[in-house]
This record gives sequence, structure tokens and C-alpha cells, in this order.
Amino acid sequence: MSEAVAHPQALAETYEPSLFGTYSKKIGMWLFLLSDSLTFGALLYAYTYGRISTPNWPTPFHSESIRNATLMTAFLLTSSLTMVLAVRASVFGNAKTQRWWLFATMACGTAFVVLHGREWSNLIAEGLTLPVFPTVPHHTASAEFSNVAQTVPQFPATFFGLTGMHMLHVTLGVIYLGIIALRRTFIPILLGLWLIAWLATPAYSPFHYGAHVLLAAAVVCGVIVWLKPKVYDSSDVEVAGLYWHFVDLVWMFIFPLVYLMSTRII
Repeated sequence: MSEAVAHPQALAETYEPSLFGTYSKKIGMWLFLLSDSLTFGALLYAYTYGRISTPNWPTPFHSESIRNATLMTAFLLTSSLTMVLAVRASVFGNAKTQRWWLFATMACGTAFVVLHGREWSNLIAEGLTLPVFPTVPHHTASAEFSNVAQTVPQFPATFFGLTGMHMLHVTLGVIYLGIIALRRTFIPILLGLWLIAWLATPAYSPFHYGAHVLLAAAVVCGVIVWLKPKVYDSSDVEVAGLYWHFVDLVWMFIFPLVYLMSTRII
């Protein structure tokens, strides 16, 4: 024991080198993304199987939905660029520039979620809905979307399941980056956003349901940052970048499969 204390290098040599010569946080994130890819793979498979096995698979999306989805894609692609710049700034030790690029990434991710939630609201109001969704009061559903929900219920089930899971990942990614950029300061911001989403949106709005995600994230993140406060270094920013790029990559499969291949050409 005394020799180990006197010679710390000898103690360090008793441990095996890290897997692939990298640090444990990065390996942990890769393992998480590997397991998460199975989740999205199952959802993409379910949507693809339903499309192939159903003779009259609906194509309900028009030019407005495609323009909205294209804009969402542009925001995600831009966020990948800003995330790369944030990682680069962290490597060079430029904390201020790193924080601003993280803010830019969060802004792009937030814009994606807002556009997606607005699209959900419009589709639900027009009749593309699930039995668990509340009815939109004082609104007449479109016959086209109502027929889709009744004749091919697999379509709204797989559509909302796949895009909802992705939207949840983007939301958690924005919160993740917010904690890295602001640490404890981001917790009251989360609680404020939760209060706004809960009180300012109607009960049938997707943003009203999303408020629960913000509240749960605020509680979990609050426990983490208070029990283990730390200054996040470049390795933490790089690991967060891995998660963010994975979320962007998944959308590159969802966009053509769900939107472009389900477009009604008139």
C-alpha cells in the first residue's frame, strides 16, 4: 500500500487501458446510441412494413406539409454545423464562443420542435388523429384525413409514434445542451418554459403534453446538477455532439420515408 502511494504511476499501470483508446463517457454514449438505433430501427421497420403490406397506403401530405418538413430539415442540418463549431471552440478552450454556438444549436432545435408541434396541431385538427388524442372543439375535420384515420389506422399510429419519438429526442437534446452551456442557471429557464407551455396552450395541443417532458427534465437535471456540480469540458461537449448528430441522422431517414414518399402529387 505504501509503495502504491509513493509511486502513483505504478498504481496506474495496474489498470487496463481504455477501450479503443478513448474515454469512458464517449464509449457510454456510443453504447447508448447503439441501443437507441434499435428503437428507431423498429419504428422505421413498422412504418415500412405497414406501407408495403397495405395496398391503399395513404398519401395525405400536400405541398404545405412538404415545405414545412423541408424547413424543419434545414434547421436540423444547420444545427449539425453549429454543433461542430461548438465542439471546435471547446477544443481550443474558447468558452464564450462555445456557449454561443451551443445557443445557436439549441435555437435550431427549438425551431424544429415548434414547427413539428404546429404541424401536429394542424393534422390533428384536420382529422389525422389517434383515439387517445382529445377532440379539437369547434373545428370540422377534413374528410380526407378523417378517412385516413378510419380506413388505415396503421398510418397515424406509425406516423405519430415515429415522429413523436424523434421530437422527444430533439427536445431532450436541447435540454442536454442547455445544461452544458448554463448548468444550474438552465433549471429555472426550463421551469419557466414548462409553465408557459402548460398555461398558455389548450389541452388538445401537443405543446400542452410536451410540458410534462419539460417538467420531468427540470426535476431530473436539477437533481443531477445539484448533487454533482461541475464545469463541463470539451469532452462533454463532444459527447453531446455525438447525441445531436445521431438525432439529425435519424431525421434524414424519416424525412424521405414519411414525408416525401407520402406526398400526394396533384
